[in-house]
Amino acid sequence: MSFPSESIWIEFIAGSRKTSNFCWAFILFFGSLRFLLVGTSSYLGRNLISLFPSQQIVFFPQGIVMSFYGIAGLFISSYLWCTIAWNVGSGYDRFDKKEGIVCLFRWGFPGKNRRIFLRFLIKDIQSIRIEVKEGISVRRVLYMEIRGQGAVPLTRTDENLTPREIEQKAAELAYFLRVPIQLRNEE
Repeated sequence: MSFPSESIWIEFIAGSRKTSNFCWAFILFFGSLRFLLVGTSSYLGRNLISLFPSQQIVFFPQGIVMSFYGIAGLFISSYLWCTIAWNVGSGYDRFDKKEGIVCLFRWGFPGKNRRIFLRFLIKDIQSIRIEVKEGISVRRVLYMEIRGQGAVPLTRTDENLTPREIEQKAAELAYFLRVPIQLRNEE
């Protein structure tokens, strides 16, 4: 979502609070909980889940393995829930032509560097670059080339924009900043 005007362009970046992350966190949590309950049922010899009779799964080795998978899944699920709660990756890109400054802000993981804030001068922006990698794992990323700093990504790597969407986004931003567009194709 972007809000361009004549002198300021603000683009809000969605973090990890996406529908897909909520779905994966729920699926992983309940699936791993199920594995842990089946493993615990085999150890106790009692049915904690009516789906499997406890006699069908022997504690050693199947019950131990299922318990391990359940515990590992709960850890991964906890990690996903934490990234959702902290909204890691969210923030904004602000291009201000009046002040001649570009500000990029993102929320990171809690700690010393939770707030990630980058500031550049608009006059140091050389170009907007589109990087396209086609094939099995398609990747289309928009970069801002900064003189003496290198490339700074403006889109998330997991944001699957169509070629038309990324071209339009690059064209609008390049027009606003009055810089050229570069295309880099990887096979």
